[in-house]
Amino acid sequence: MIDFSQIPSPCYVLEDRLLRKNLELLQYVQQQAGIEIICALKGFSMFSTFPMVRQYLAGATASSLHEARLAFEEMGSKAHVYSPAYLDKEFDELLSYSSHISFNSLNQFEKFKEKSIANGISCGLRINPQYSEVETDMYNPCIAGSRLGITRNQLGDTLPEGIEGLHSHTLCENDSYTLERTLKAIEERFGDLLKQAKWLNLGGGHLITRADYEPEHLISVLKGLKNRFPNLKIILEPGSAVGWRTGYLTSTVLDILDSQGINVAILDVSFAAHMPDTLEMPYKPKILGAHQEPVAGKHTYRFGGMTCLAGDFYGDYSFDEPLKIGDSIVFDDMIHYTMVKTTTFNGVNLPSIGIWREDDTFDLIKSFGYESFKDRLS
Repeated sequence: MIDFSQIPSPCYVLEDRLLRKNLELLQYVQQQAGIEIICALKGFSMFSTFPMVRQYLAGATASSLHEARLAFEEMGSKAHVYSPAYLDKEFDELLSYSSHISFNSLNQFEKFKEKSIANGISCGLRINPQYSEVETDMYNPCIAGSRLGITRNQLGDTLPEGIEGLHSHTLCENDSYTLERTLKAIEERFGDLLKQAKWLNLGGGHLITRADYEPEHLISVLKGLKNRFPNLKIILEPGSAVGWRTGYLTSTVLDILDSQGINVAILDVSFAAHMPDTLEMPYKPKILGAHQEPVAGKHTYRFGGMTCLAGDFYGDYSFDEPLKIGDSIVFDDMIHYTMVKTTTFNGVNLPSIGIWREDDTFDLIKSFGYESFKDRLS
């Protein structure tokens, strides 16, 4: 439905209507289950959309002072905050943007509890239930040696005085059945403490807006949890689910070359700098109009970014017609965990940011240049 000829290259472009569709589903789950869903800014921080997000969700969760300030200034709500550790020089300012603060250790809580309680903050502890189905170690917070969360043996039979909630985040783009099994592990280890708490934050990783997700099962699971622990306010904080499949990254073919029998198309974007999760997770991004895997007899290309990093490439994809220099290549699902992770490595420019409106018009929200590169350096 988008006229990509109206959109510059490279550019992240979000579709208003797709974001609204996701938000409507999240709001439905929120209302039916009687819980609170907030937007995780670490996965989706496109603040030009926050007025729409605020119509449907209860607020935002932040992992730093800057994210908390962004939520406060652009979404108009104080944030639920969690960080592995807090800085003394930032903490007083952080308090002014926060409603809830979860601490990663008892040391951190003891250090900051007096200031937090005096400022009306609802304090929590991040727990490690020692159960996660995340297969990529980089995204698994429960592997041996993980720095994230407190294991059950570090806590006594009662919550520390001043702690009102528990925070658990062990999912990554998982479904409600994974959550159901995770809750079993949480209750086995922390059930007695849950009875003493006022709230339980189940973190992110709930990919509620994915096509094969079963929202009704999630609602059932959450209602069951509330029945078992009627004292608890339940909070979910997805990031990917908000921005899931809501937009694209446009790019242009700059050159095509033969590399020892492999056709390589070099783009005006970088996988390493603009789509780092494709290399870190890793996963293969979808390209509109392409065969996502090589097809014998068709025109096949490996796509390379414009940095000098040897590994700045991804492929291979096939096309019905041969590519030409100047052709447009559009990557799908490039809104969540993309803009928030971009860098200016090699001095490459950042993609512009725009929105395709519900009335089929395009708004260029922001463009970048030399200053964006220079401001990160000294």
